[in-house]
Amino acid sequence: MAWALKLPLADEVIESGLVQDFDASLSGIGQELGAGAYSMSDVLALPIFKQEESSLPPESQDKLLPFQYVLCAATSPAVKLHDETLTYLNQGQSYEIRMLDNRKLGELPEINGKLVKSIFRVVFHDRRLQYTEHQQLEGWRWNRPGDRILDIDIPMSVGIIDPRANPTQLNTVEFLWDPSKRTSVFIQVHCISTEFTLRKHGGEKGVPFRVQIDTFRENESGEYTEHLHSASCQIKVFKPKGADRKQKTDREKMEKRTPHEKEKYQPSYETTILTECSPWPEVTYVPNAPSPGFNSSHSSFSIGDGGSPSHQPDPPAPLADPGHLAAPVSPQTLLPTWSPQEAQQWLHRNRFSTFSRLFRNFSGADLLKLTREDVIQICGPADGIRLFNALKGRMVRPRLTIYVCQESQQVREPQHEHEDGDGGSGTFFVYHAVYLEELTAAELAEKLAQLFRVPAQHIQHIYKQGPTGIHVLVSDQMIQNFQDESCFVLDTLKAETNDSYHIILK
Repeated sequence: MAWALKLPLADEVIESGLVQDFDASLSGIGQELGAGAYSMSDVLALPIFKQEESSLPPESQDKLLPFQYVLCAATSPAVKLHDETLTYLNQGQSYEIRMLDNRKLGELPEINGKLVKSIFRVVFHDRRLQYTEHQQLEGWRWNRPGDRILDIDIPMSVGIIDPRANPTQLNTVEFLWDPSKRTSVFIQVHCISTEFTLRKHGGEKGVPFRVQIDTFRENESGEYTEHLHSASCQIKVFKPKGADRKQKTDREKMEKRTPHEKEKYQPSYETTILTECSPWPEVTYVPNAPSPGFNSSHSSFSIGDGGSPSHQPDPPAPLADPGHLAAPVSPQTLLPTWSPQEAQQWLHRNRFSTFSRLFRNFSGADLLKLTREDVIQICGPADGIRLFNALKGRMVRPRLTIYVCQESQQVREPQHEHEDGDGGSGTFFVYHAVYLEELTAAELAEKLAQLFRVPAQHIQHIYKQGPTGIHVLVSDQMIQNFQDESCFVLDTLKAETNDSYHIILK
């Protein structure tokens, strides 16, 4: 009986222990899932989610990209969770970009054992600057003659073949490489972000750039035109050591933030993974043609290729009518029936070569449909207003217009029968318009010399006939007080001492 009585006691002890263990386990689960232990922001901020998710296109998270490019430079910690990473670089410093082959077994077999071509670019991140990229780069070229925006550090690079730098495209380099072999290219960016800011008074924020890589394989003709992959990342470039100071400043700012505020920002990664993007739209590949810009001659540009205005020969100035030598020459009006090629020629003739590539597909009608706001947004305020005025055929009114006539140009008309029956003769003068901008006596002498077709130094003095026939020397102040559209009859007197002339305005 004693054994029988102990059995229920043992069962009660075992059952009680199981209940306590079960309760403890449930309590532990509740603590582990508590809000204080886990934060969804922390989970999403993990590299396995952040970096890999951003490197894949949104439409297919399971898609594995054929290539991956890794910039060996740390990202900024002061970037919010869902924003694109930002990397600071030092001007002129060599930075490694690793070219990784991510293909699965059997993927893209057509490039096995073959080379591919990658084109590196440093372009603007802001849309406003993208519209005027060529103009901005030409301004940089003018201020930094002989320098390049992007270079390859060839001695430090590994696995690159036939690296090339186009002398006319300062922000582009390209090379061939074998995906099956280790490839690392070291690049140098020589422009800084503050060189392209609108106001330069010190302390302004620099504009962000993008490093973009486009990779192509050979087509049947042996040209590298078949697009394989494109990726890019956002950067800012500082003067030497400036990127290190900026990275340190951002890190110190983040350390001062509360833990709750830190959850809204990305951690700083040791490397920057370039994320997939669309191919660079400005690239035009022509079959059976060498790589753009790597010909033996770079002295000429065809219309529409976006060449430098400094290499584009200016058209010869049209010869003016001798009777209108002083009048401003109106540029040819753009016609809506013109083709894109004719519109390109009009842009070059009117000193808009900088925007020829941007408007290369615009016909005359397309250009004339642009509003003032459209042109200013595309070309910027200064050139936008100038282009809009040229499109609308607006001429700048001169400051002063006078009409002059030589006494020797009097023309006798035949006698006319007047209404009263009396015969009479009419005399009229042939006047020529003279347009003045500087309102000086020297400018007037130069314009009159053109009218008389004599050297300007042959006009010694200009007089204006005053009251009682006196001759008053024409000065700058007198010209500034001329009424607009005044009429004068010119008389010439030969100087007594030399071959010069005096001109009298009557």
